[in-house]
Amino acid sequence: MSAPIDQARVRTLFADPARMAPADFLRREIAARMHERLQLVKVAPARVLDAGCGTGPDLGLLQKDYPAAQIVGIDSNIGMIAAARTSAPASSLKSVLNRLMPSRTGIDLLCGDFGALPLGPNSVDLVWSNLALLWHPQPDRVFAEWRRVLRVDGLLMFSSFGPDTLRELRAAFASMDETPHALPFVDMHDFGDQLVEAGFSTPVMDMEVITVTYDTAEALLADVRALGGNPLATRARGLVGRAAWQRMLAALERQRRPDGKLGLTFEVIYGHAFRPAPRKTAAGEAIIRFEPPRPR
Repeated sequence: MSAPIDQARVRTLFADPARMAPADFLRREIAARMHERLQLVKVAPARVLDAGCGTGPDLGLLQKDYPAAQIVGIDSNIGMIAAARTSAPASSLKSVLNRLMPSRTGIDLLCGDFGALPLGPNSVDLVWSNLALLWHPQPDRVFAEWRRVLRVDGLLMFSSFGPDTLRELRAAFASMDETPHALPFVDMHDFGDQLVEAGFSTPVMDMEVITVTYDTAEALLADVRALGGNPLATRARGLVGRAAWQRMLAALERQRRPDGKLGLTFEVIYGHAFRPAPRKTAAGEAIIRFEPPRPR
């Protein structure tokens, strides 16, 4: 499963952390709700990976939860990593080998693609990813990569947006033209299927709807841009005409709620799954485990 996302465009859209900051309230709210779910799972990781760490606000949260662990943040945008370094006590590592030493503690930062990690197999105990997966064109391949770096019984926990996200804005833009102006977000059940296909066990998916309200269309659109904007390779090029833009704004205004506010829907998907013990050897032979009966 893939979407026509231009990854170079994604890096451009996220190049300026200050541009993204106005929408941090939503990222922080979803991170807090992810954290509540994480507290229900008993894990004691030696290494934690924040995949798509951005400016690093979740790194301190994870370090507080797991002070004896090495917390690794990775993001494809050097601007985000630079901002994370100013806010997180990142240790300076001399080599990639040092990063992979399980005895390391503290916070370390890497600039790279979380879908092609510069980490060895079986090297991470917990992968955490908050609202990052939706910016990758092939989430199924990302799941396979995250499984690769997870140790047996390692935990994946992530959040993303579902198809109902930005429904008000989609309807308004449909009155302007037929060009897609928002991402085709993946359905929760498709994510569950992808996790199983990638080799995870017992995936648990749940969803909730968050509605953010605005006084003006300008404020609503500003937050949508701060969340990332439109990275689709199929997006329209060039400037939108004044008449077309006014049609879109008028369609948005017609959706005002009884309280006079403009609402914007976010279907938030949460998922977690474990990497199970292998059932086959590298040669393809089945692994059968025998456990002696417990004495009565």
